[in-house]
Amino acid sequence: GMRAGGGGRGNRGGRGRRNHAYNNYHGGGGGGNGMIGMNNGYTSRGVHHLSRGHGRDNRRYGADNGYHHRGGDMKSARRGRGGGGLASGSSSYGGGHHHQGPASLTAQVPPDTNTIGVTSELYERWMLEFKSNKTTHVTLEDVAKRDMVLGLAVDQYGSRFIQQRLEDAPSSQKELAFAQIAPEALRLCTDVFGNYVIQKMFEFGTAEHRKKLAKKIEGHVLDLALQMYGCRVIQKAIDVLSLDEKVALVGELQGHVMKCVRDQNGNHVIQKCIEKVPPTSIQFIIEAFRNQNVKLAMHPYGCRVIQRLLEHCSSAQRNSMLKEILEQTQGLAKNQYGNYVIQHVLIHGSARHRAAVIKSFQGILLPLSKHKFASNVIEKCVTHATRQERQMLIEEILGTDSRNALNPPLMGMVRDQFANYVVQRLIDVMDPEQRQYLIQRIGRHLPNLRKIPYGKHIVARIEKIAGYM
Repeated sequence: GMRAGGGGRGNRGGRGRRNHAYNNYHGGGGGGNGMIGMNNGYTSRGVHHLSRGHGRDNRRYGADNGYHHRGGDMKSARRGRGGGGLASGSSSYGGGHHHQGPASLTAQVPPDTNTIGVTSELYERWMLEFKSNKTTHVTLEDVAKRDMVLGLAVDQYGSRFIQQRLEDAPSSQKELAFAQIAPEALRLCTDVFGNYVIQKMFEFGTAEHRKKLAKKIEGHVLDLALQMYGCRVIQKAIDVLSLDEKVALVGELQGHVMKCVRDQNGNHVIQKCIEKVPPTSIQFIIEAFRNQNVKLAMHPYGCRVIQRLLEHCSSAQRNSMLKEILEQTQGLAKNQYGNYVIQHVLIHGSARHRAAVIKSFQGILLPLSKHKFASNVIEKCVTHATRQERQMLIEEILGTDSRNALNPPLMGMVRDQFANYVVQRLIDVMDPEQRQYLIQRIGRHLPNLRKIPYGKHIVARIEKIAGYM
């Protein structure tokens, strides 16, 4: 399910949920301490904080999760929820809702006759074997010559059987299966179990099979991209088709980019296009984003798509997007989705773009550090800054003018449920000279620091580093 973006304090030590585990927006990934989406560059470092007893959530910075939508490795129907990714919480694979069970087959099997070579007894036995996954002796040919392929494709266990056989069957047998699947390919794309069979066909069929399947979905790409099972088939097709076929396929999305980006299924297809199709062929996506980048960066799916674009597009395309984004860094940093985009620029961006982000926060580090979402961004600033930039951050946090000497902004930060992490991060990444300077500036505050919330963590870090222990 989805989590509301905010959330009260964590129940251990008053830690609010900062970036709520945003993977739980249909893209799978979620779960466990730092399950990070594929290729998303973010690490999850919540865990070691928990051990210190303040209720810091495992902040999963997983603003990504392209393909997770797919739900597990598709082989095992027993995976239940698979990799998540479905808005309704319906199971990715094997939940069994609206599954057409063996009944859909029995119609083809007259009781106890052998006209098509399979008795109901044999059929029952096979179905039990498919269910328990013990079918080493049954081949694709066995089921194909009895016209069973289609019926099995839409059955929970039958589908798994066909998927497994497609991986290692000789091409003559794949051909037999394909002949039965092809006429109904489009229907299977949107079927809870059939979609996996089509995906496997795309993956393990011959080039000829791929070409014919691509032909079958021609003219239906948008509808499939917006459908919870169809969108996986389209993603798989983009993975395996030849460049020309791919480009033709994604061309059908032209004029519908925004609709897809804002859709819980379609956004994964757009992400896949960006990852697998050369930048020159997806200029239409960049065009659709023109003057919309800031708005999309604050959208639960849009923010992921923007990150994929920043990773894969050409530098000219990237610059045109960042021009918009860098004008609004403060607003984005405070947004529950936009903050991921700014973090992404700090982690993966060029030195020039990173410098622009850090400069834009000058003078407002304190309020941003105390902000639930922006504090994550300021932590990334501290981590990825050059030494000079870090020196500027330190000056601002320590306060340079004499009236601040008694109570530097730092003291307010240490007291704050979010800003104290920025201070801890700063202490971690400073060089020895900067640390010396910090200790010298706040040395007289150490006794008071021990008494305030979160202060003891800070003191412990300083002491450990300074070797007082």
